[in-house]
Amino acid sequence: MTDGWICLDKPKGISSNLAMVKIRKILKEKTGYVGTLDPFATGVLPIAVGRARKFIQFVEDVEKIYEFEIVFGTSTDSYDETGKITEFTKIIPKKDQIEKILPEFCGEIEQIPPKFSAIKINGRRACDLIRQNKIVEIPSRKIFIHDLKLLDFFENSHAKLRVHCSKGTYVRTLAVDIAKKLGSLCYVKELRRIKSGFFSIDHAITLEKLTEIVDTSKLDGNLLPLESPLDDIPALALDRSYVSRLQNGLSVQLANSEILSSNIKLFDSESGRFCGVCFVSADGLVTAVRMYLNLGD
Repeated sequence: MTDGWICLDKPKGISSNLAMVKIRKILKEKTGYVGTLDPFATGVLPIAVGRARKFIQFVEDVEKIYEFEIVFGTSTDSYDETGKITEFTKIIPKKDQIEKILPEFCGEIEQIPPKFSAIKINGRRACDLIRQNKIVEIPSRKIFIHDLKLLDFFENSHAKLRVHCSKGTYVRTLAVDIAKKLGSLCYVKELRRIKSGFFSIDHAITLEKLTEIVDTSKLDGNLLPLESPLDDIPALALDRSYVSRLQNGLSVQLANSEILSSNIKLFDSESGRFCGVCFVSADGLVTAVRMYLNLGD
């Protein structure tokens, strides 16, 4: 069985789910993905392969970095280039005007996700309801922008920006809100995710390349170890007898531990193998949260 993570550079024009299915067919393993990318967006899409799917919950709430290009002067119903044009304006902001207002969007802000999005309203995707001509009211949500920079500005009304943001941020909405603040309109022409928590575009692989090296022995560093994206969780190595107890659903009491009231990555001290995620309570009691393997595997 192949267990681990693929950092996919998702191509433009396909959904995140279809990209995941393509990898499933290539590797002939069960797969899952973390963090939906719009079909028109490209970039980092973490794919959990095999038993890595058990640990998706631990890598969902991570910060993201996107680079995006916006076109001022035109708005679309989807806030991106795939939508229908809804309005025009002759007001095109200048470079210094854009740079001046960007700090206003940093920190905790509120935004309303676009109606053409995968956000669910009463269990149904907003984009599906819109296509059925249903009235959709999407509540605002709080997000956090860590950093927002103008990377380039073109005299033909295009601007390229980079944003470092919290989970749940809609870049299309951010772009439209920036344009509104400048008294203009815009839509997102290009959207590329370059980082999602541990996963970076620097180490991403394309579907084409993955197809070429489908042989597991050739995957090398492209199949990342299952525990690799859990880098922000403390590690704890325990004797095999303790590990076995946890594997069997029993708790383990630690006499001394510097790690308390926290999830931990559990390793077998004898083999050094990753065994799963556990929780260490304030009184040193270790309980299994999500186990990976039996030491006999």
